[in-house]
Amino acid sequence: MLRFKFPPLKKLVIVLLCIISFRAGAQVTDTTIKKLGDTIKKDLTTAPDTVQHLHSKTAALIFPAALVGYGIASFVFHPVRRFDYYVNSGFNKYYPHSSGSIESYFQFAPVAMVYGLNLVGVEGKNRFIDRTALLGLSAAFAGGSVYILKNTTHRLRPNNANKLSFPSGHTANAFMGAEFLAQEYSGKSPVYGIVAYSFAITTGVFRMYHRDHWFSDVVAGAGFGILSTKAAYLVYPYVRNAFSHTSKAGKHTMVMPMYQDGVKGMSFAMEL
Repeated sequence: MLRFKFPPLKKLVIVLLCIISFRAGAQVTDTTIKKLGDTIKKDLTTAPDTVQHLHSKTAALIFPAALVGYGIASFVFHPVRRFDYYVNSGFNKYYPHSSGSIESYFQFAPVAMVYGLNLVGVEGKNRFIDRTALLGLSAAFAGGSVYILKNTTHRLRPNNANKLSFPSGHTANAFMGAEFLAQEYSGKSPVYGIVAYSFAITTGVFRMYHRDHWFSDVVAGAGFGILSTKAAYLVYPYVRNAFSHTSKAGKHTMVMPMYQDGVKGMSFAMEL
């Protein structure tokens, strides 16, 4: 009897991501690299008076909403749920040994790329303060929705570990970060978004490979992650600009968080 040996999934994915990351690195070499100290200082201390509103078409929300809808449909429509079992049985058949947690690191790769690119002088859409606030708001939206659903749907994981399967939190984090990078750098090169979403998709695949989630869990997690970041970029400008005003005389006032000598607080600045 002929037996076919499938190459390890992890090796194939890691090699592919290395190739993609190498090509993305070529984009950075074309950009003027500033001195590290000046770059950090500029990024940390400079903030615009207002944040540009996100000009996004409603159609951009259709795809992530459809992903969420697919995940929810798995609780109602039997064909959708049966496809979960089909995908899981395929992993069980071809990859019976599935220990590991590499996706726990992959999920944070897109966010790390955003701050890494800024560190080497490739500026994104926003400075450190606004960028970090946007990330925090995105994480709050994603984390809140995932936590509520995990504790209300009570879906059993494929590995029977617990009943917190739906939706996939790792996948939501990864796609939240991927959309975060896309929002910051899509205007510079589409390569950045491709690399970020490659990490996000890989995270979802490994969640199924390690039998932590069903296919519909991963699809819904991706939708929640993308929607959370898009929602943050839509809401944050209104919040941020409410604390930063320009008077009719052209003078600026700003309220910002501060941290100095171990003391946290708020700072108020007014142009006289």
